Amino acid sequence: MIFSEADELAELFKGYFPFYLLIALPIFIIISPVCPVGASHEFPVYRMQQYDLHGVPHGCRSAPVNLEARALTGWSTSRHCVVARMQDITADQFREIRAKAGALLVVLPEDLSALSEDNKQALIELERGMLFQEVFIPVYFAVWSPALQEILDDVTHSRLTDEKAATAAQALLHSVSANGYQIVINTNKASPKVDINIASIQGKLSGYGVEDKLPTIAIVAHYDSFGVAPDLSFGAESNGSGVAMLLELVRLFSNLYSTSQTHARANLLFFLSGGGKLNYQGSKKWLEDSLDSADGSILQEASFVICLDTVTSGNSLYLHVSKPPREGSALAQFHKELRTASAGKVQVELVHKKINLAEEVLAWEHERFSIRRLPAFTFSSMRSHKDPKRGTILDVRQSVQVDKLTRNTEIVAQALASHIYNISYPASPFSDDVGVEEDSLKVWLDFLAGQPRAAQLLAEKNNPLVQTLNDILSRYLKDVKVLYQSPDKRDPEFVFYDVTKATVNVYSVKPAVFDLFLTFAIALYLGLVYLFVQNFPSLYSAMPFFVSSKKNKIH
Repeated sequence: MIFSEADELAELFKGYFPFYLLIALPIFIIISPVCPVGASHEFPVYRMQQYDLHGVPHGCRSAPVNLEARALTGWSTSRHCVVARMQDITADQFREIRAKAGALLVVLPEDLSALSEDNKQALIELERGMLFQEVFIPVYFAVWSPALQEILDDVTHSRLTDEKAATAAQALLHSVSANGYQIVINTNKASPKVDINIASIQGKLSGYGVEDKLPTIAIVAHYDSFGVAPDLSFGAESNGSGVAMLLELVRLFSNLYSTSQTHARANLLFFLSGGGKLNYQGSKKWLEDSLDSADGSILQEASFVICLDTVTSGNSLYLHVSKPPREGSALAQFHKELRTASAGKVQVELVHKKINLAEEVLAWEHERFSIRRLPAFTFSSMRSHKDPKRGTILDVRQSVQVDKLTRNTEIVAQALASHIYNISYPASPFSDDVGVEEDSLKVWLDFLAGQPRAAQLLAEKNNPLVQTLNDILSRYLKDVKVLYQSPDKRDPEFVFYDVTKATVNVYSVKPAVFDLFLTFAIALYLGLVYLFVQNFPSLYSAMPFFVSSKKNKIH
């Protein structure tokens, strides 16, 4: 009975079954269900800045990626995508990566505000170095996650194991058994955006009397932000704090101007400018429309212009001017009123810097007005326009102290009230019912810092942020309107590019040497199977001999 079944099995092997098995087995392996979850990951990533300003390219110039992941100290060619934590990258390493690697994926800390001051300073310097040079490789940023940390650990461990291998055989064995990763970002090539606009918003509070015969004070703040990646640029301090202060002044003085008892004999002109981080394009357009138009504007006769820019950090306040105010002028008087209102709270210092027209970008927004011979200054808590904190992704909501913003807003409001009502401190039109409210400033700041405000993200018409700001100003001011600026098509002042964010797919793969090793293993396996099939009749013929020998031993 047993031998008859063995004969049937032997007849099966004598036929074409072994050859069918060689074909069918790989097919079964290929179509067998597998779970790819552990072999691939998806993460949102944010692309580095890319824009042109006055014909000069800035930032990253490439977008697609399909390269092997390597650690910061383990890459060697342009076929590698360097994956590293931002804290571990130095300026020198970035320059080398920029020149020789294929791409860079930077892993950001999960909580930027929780970093030590030394780490923050190092990251700001690295960010500054990235922004002040043209980068031809794709550079992306990803926020830390446990899965991303696991990939980082694997890539780093693989490199360390190679370095610790005692012999070439151990290094070869590790290279065969190690896991690698392929970084894939499927995006189109970054191309210039079309039909873009920079929006600015203006409104006013007309003084009591004939508007054209009253002094005018303009209050300006740019609302856009800047950082190494547009979608990570929240700009809470620069310039969310300046916009929050302007909105609070709007609310405050609209209440005073709503009653005849406190309706001042001065016009207040409020302006939220767009493109502030792009050489103050919004203010430039506003000045051209206001000063060069035949209709005229009350801005032409402005007593002075107050520009608000980064108004909370530090323990001092600065008035940046392009020309020292003339004694007895309205600007000099307002400076004295600021010093009086800030006495015992914070020091106010006048900083004089001449305009350098040879520079690609102006230092402060007031310089746009000074060029057109309007008395202007920038009110800021930063002494230098080169402070890297004015444009960094580390500028998040947690870094802004609302109590300092409230204090500084009270100083500006009191000085402005003293000037337009011609009263001396501590006399004030404010009261418990009408005064600066910390909760109000917190609401403005939370709203502004809760979303990225890079200029390229706000470049389309009817942008929700612009519409909301327009609605807020319309609630308190008169003659509110949105001004749009489009770049010249023949010689554009600025160019924005698409692909600001994408999705990275990280695939777990074996290194190329594993494919070679697997090829040899498969060839060896097929050779053994072939020999077995070809010599199976001889083996079958010898089988009865072994069976009978075993049977005799049993008996």
